Amino acid sequence: MAGPLPIGDPAPADGSLPAQAAIGASERTMHAYVHIPFCKVRCGYCDFNTYTASELEGAKQSDYTDILIAEIKLSTQVIADAGLPKRKLSTVFFGGGTPTLLPAADLVKILAALRDAFEIAPGAEVTTEANPDTVNAEYLRELRDGGFNRVSFGMQSAVPSVLATLERTHNPANVAVGVAAAKELGLRTSVDLIYGAPGETLDEWRESVSAAIQMQPDHISAYALIVEDGTKLARQIKSGQLEEPDEDLQADKYELADQLLGEAGFNWYEVSNWSRGDQNASAHNISYWASQDWWGYGPGAHSHFGGVRWWNVKHPTAYASKLSLGNSPAAGRETLSDRTRLEERVLLEIRIRDGLKIELAKQVSADASKLIAGFIADELVDARAAIGGVLKLTLKGRLLADSLVRQLLAD
Repeated sequence: MAGPLPIGDPAPADGSLPAQAAIGASERTMHAYVHIPFCKVRCGYCDFNTYTASELEGAKQSDYTDILIAEIKLSTQVIADAGLPKRKLSTVFFGGGTPTLLPAADLVKILAALRDAFEIAPGAEVTTEANPDTVNAEYLRELRDGGFNRVSFGMQSAVPSVLATLERTHNPANVAVGVAAAKELGLRTSVDLIYGAPGETLDEWRESVSAAIQMQPDHISAYALIVEDGTKLARQIKSGQLEEPDEDLQADKYELADQLLGEAGFNWYEVSNWSRGDQNASAHNISYWASQDWWGYGPGAHSHFGGVRWWNVKHPTAYASKLSLGNSPAAGRETLSDRTRLEERVLLEIRIRDGLKIELAKQVSADASKLIAGFIADELVDARAAIGGVLKLTLKGRLLADSLVRQLLAD
């Protein structure tokens, strides 16, 4: 189970939104995130809001689809009452947990409910995450026929010993089988990797990246392992059972991944994401970094409309209970100040290839000009782009993106 929810204002029982949510909405796109909180086992590093069978406390996976559809129905009323314009969904993303632990028919039923409630824009990206052990060609065909067009496979590593350290139990050979089956059906594909597991060598990381490239997916994500407080992995490191990830080695692994992916025809478009051409960049991911509107459905899911952010109760039982009474499952919310929204734009936009406009950086930092001159001198941003008014990270800058943000927001 994930850590505690954020501290915010109480959310109204009917889910109603403040006026700010509607300001400028016609200039923003709308998206849906669907959280499926079920997993067969809990991986040692995981801090997501997920539950194994023993942690469900009476909640049933078989009831989940209809419960979540009740939130979809509630959201249409909340959006209408807030005076928001009617917008088609530009992307839909099913994450978890393991969405593919549910029958394909259930995922299709949820997608159909979203389509009935909002319509889905022509050509919209519709993705589900998938554990490679839980899908086959028949399952994927049912998803495709139901409106899905993209599958993101959780690979993490091709090396059994690394998977064992992360407590990932899937058969690594099934990743290639799943990607091939999806591609055969005309589905776009993505593969997720994690680097920096305790004990993972540079050569083992090379093996994993090379294996992912060999599958020829459309998109690859590579995330540095973060040791989250409260996880089993954090306890193992604290007790000395496992060594703490080496930051220098993680940097070497990032540089190696970027080199191998670039040689294979992948281009970075966000610090941790690469695609074969811009058409295969994740439109759903980009919507987050561009501060668009999204409604997050499911226990613990977060939503954002026009600087109003709210989050649902975490446990599936509490989530179901609220909806059964006709109430919103929201646990709390916050209305972001103009300053906070600017800071979040800096935090997000500096990470993408298109870069951060310098005029925005100057709005959050009185020392922006001096800092940017230093970034250029240290070869952290592209000098030519900076002269043109945009901060675009170099490879060296990508490794230090968080540091650049901290400096810009230090005022």
